[in-house]
Amino acid sequence: MEVKAHLRNLRISSRKVRLVVNLIRNMSINDARIQLSFLNKKSAEPVLKLLNSAVANASNNFNINENSLYISSIFVNDGMVLKRWIPRAMGRASAIRKRSSHITIILDELKSETKIDSRKDEIQDKKEDLNKDKTVQSEKVQDKQIEPKKLVKESIKEEKIDKKESK
Repeated sequence: MEVKAHLRNLRISSRKVRLVVNLIRNMSINDARIQLSFLNKKSAEPVLKLLNSAVANASNNFNINENSLYISSIFVNDGMVLKRWIPRAMGRASAIRKRSSHITIILDELKSETKIDSRKDEIQDKKEDLNKDKTVQSEKVQDKQIEPKKLVKESIKEEKIDKKESK
């Protein structure tokens, strides 16, 4: 199940944010959190907040265990650009472009072999339990070594005794 989270209009240039985002792409959640917490970039903190938000969405809305999540895709797009002017020599003005960015993160569940293997083990355990029950029942019958006719006669005798006691 894919879980999405968006961060709009982050006032950091998308080029600078991509440096951080490229480090954590395709990582597990725990590894990405560790990477972001020790990274010395301004954009690491908002990306970490976005990651935590996406994990919270997954656990609260879809009941997904956060240990089974990984970052399937994360990308940064250009946001709006604030245009400002700065005075220059001889009465001129130069443009300043204050850029922003949009970040989108998509988390997905790990489809690891361990989950499949654990399910196979559970099924195999159930089969073994059923086989044990069958062998135990067959051993009981073999231990008694009673012929079917005697079983029928004994059950009839028990029914007669039960009827007499109930009267």
